[in-house]
Amino acid sequence: MTDSNDGPDRDRLLELSIVMPCLNEADTVATCVEKSLRTMREYGIRGEVVVADNGSTDGSIELALGAGARVIHVKRRGYGAALMGGIAEARGQFVLMGDADDSYDFTTLPIFYEKLAAGADLVQGCRLPSGGGTVMRGAMPPLHRWLGNPLLTKLVQWMFKTRIQDVYCGLRAFRKTWQQGLEQRCTGMEFATEMIIKSALFGGRVEQVPVTLHPDGRIHQRSHLRTFRDGWRTLRFFLLLCPRWTFFFPGISMVLVGVLLGALALPQIRWIGIAFDVHTLLVGVLAILVGSQWIWCGVLAKSFAISEGILPASEGRASLEEQEERDKSSHLERLLLVAGVMALCGIALVGWTALEWYRSDFGPLDYATTMRRVIPGVGLIAMAAQFAASSFLLSVLRLSRL
Repeated sequence: MTDSNDGPDRDRLLELSIVMPCLNEADTVATCVEKSLRTMREYGIRGEVVVADNGSTDGSIELALGAGARVIHVKRRGYGAALMGGIAEARGQFVLMGDADDSYDFTTLPIFYEKLAAGADLVQGCRLPSGGGTVMRGAMPPLHRWLGNPLLTKLVQWMFKTRIQDVYCGLRAFRKTWQQGLEQRCTGMEFATEMIIKSALFGGRVEQVPVTLHPDGRIHQRSHLRTFRDGWRTLRFFLLLCPRWTFFFPGISMVLVGVLLGALALPQIRWIGIAFDVHTLLVGVLAILVGSQWIWCGVLAKSFAISEGILPASEGRASLEEQEERDKSSHLERLLLVAGVMALCGIALVGWTALEWYRSDFGPLDYATTMRRVIPGVGLIAMAAQFAASSFLLSVLRLSRL
């Protein structure tokens, strides 16, 4: 290890820690450690190599120690868990992470170091040609190269407004204080995309550099990546971290469809031979109910994520809280007022029909007419209950900020 002395004074002198997750990488780990240490010596970078071992049984630990690395034992399994353990123990101001399978060239680390020294918070490698990178023959499965990585990268660019062109590249460097402030949660392969997404959401300075992906040097072990499992976990994480696309847009779409159906059904409009009647009205009210509940799920999910530091507080939310403080009026009370008005309207519509039924001595009713009042009335009462319950739950989630 470049700086083998311990102690707080010596630790402060470290500029760079290279963290490698390791699970049975005996074929390549020593090579990666040696390349890293040699490159730091050649460029005069004071640093160390930290191998975050995740339970190796093939001699990887001994090989890493022999090559000059410091080995950290991480009991919790997972790519992200190993990296979080290694990063937490890293002594450098900057951290560069990369796989220990010799697929990345650690002799390129000065490029990352220079970007960080110039003020970047995160420097992301890009293996794909779209970002100037290179994928050597046999280094990446065709499904990953032409579908998985480009598709997931496009989703991140679209949903989170980032310009990174290879979100899955494992070779990247960052300021340790910046990464620790992101409070990452993912313990699997989605750890890599979580770092990029949160860096974009929290306004970090993100740079990108082209890198070359080589065929990994493992002989006795296969890749730890599981295409469909890890792909789904990444997509699931995108959806969890973006209430706008997961809840708001689908919910608003359903509400708009429901309003359109109701507008066609209430006056019994006929169009190109199709009669829109009470059955259409029932479907429309159902769409509005489901859509409104979906929107509320988005509001609650975003409020929880902000409370937990998973998402940053938006300017609109901050303005709303400041306005509430000025008006001395509770957001809960406003929403309950809306719920009360909807409930009263719904009760009035149902009551109107009940009164007609009473006046006819509880005899048969004209369903074509009465159901046009009962269905919207019942829908309004159900929406009022949704609003009231969700408003109380929202206030519970926001207690820490009141």
